[in-house]
Formats: sequence, structure tokens, C-alpha cells
Amino acid sequence: MTGAVQAQVTDTGTYLQRIDADADGRVSEAEYVQWMMYAFDRMDADGDGVLDASELPGGKGRPITREQQRQTLVQRFHKQDANHDGFLDARELAAPPR
Repeated sequence: MTGAVQAQVTDTGTYLQRIDADADGRVSEAEYVQWMMYAFDRMDADGDGVLDASELPGGKGRPITREQQRQTLVQRFHKQDANHDGFLDARELAAPPR
């Protein structure tokens, strides 16, 4: 991943700009999932597409596949999409998780 993806974001506008790969002022499901999957990819030390207990925070928990994580992110995206237009704007990104 690039340094921009890993850089700390301190405000919603900057967050939107970083996630918004096509710079259209809103975040699509694909952009959101791509941005959020970086954590999974960084934690998957052996690169097998599964986070096992040793790769999870605290060293315990049930294994999770990359696809399971992707589906979780898709569900989160749709919960955040308050107006159900298929995109997240700055307001929706700043809102607490629903």
C-alpha cells in the first residue's frame, strides 16, 4: 500500500479525499472496500488470505477469510449510506457507525 493509505487522517474532508480514488467527491462501495481492506492485508502476515488467531489482535479469535472481511465491509458501507444513494459523502463518512 502507498504511504497515503497508511497516513493518519485527521478530518473528514481529508478522509474523503484519500478514499475517493476517482475524485468525484463521493465514495463508492468499491472505493470504500478497497481502502478498508488495507488493514486485513497488513495483518495477513503469511499472505494466505485468512487471518488466523496468531494474526488477530490479542492473538485469539476465530479465523476470518479475506472474502468474509470484504462482505463485512460491504454491509458497513450500506449501513453508513444514510440516504441509500450508493455513495458515501463527507457527512455520511463523519457519522458514527449505524
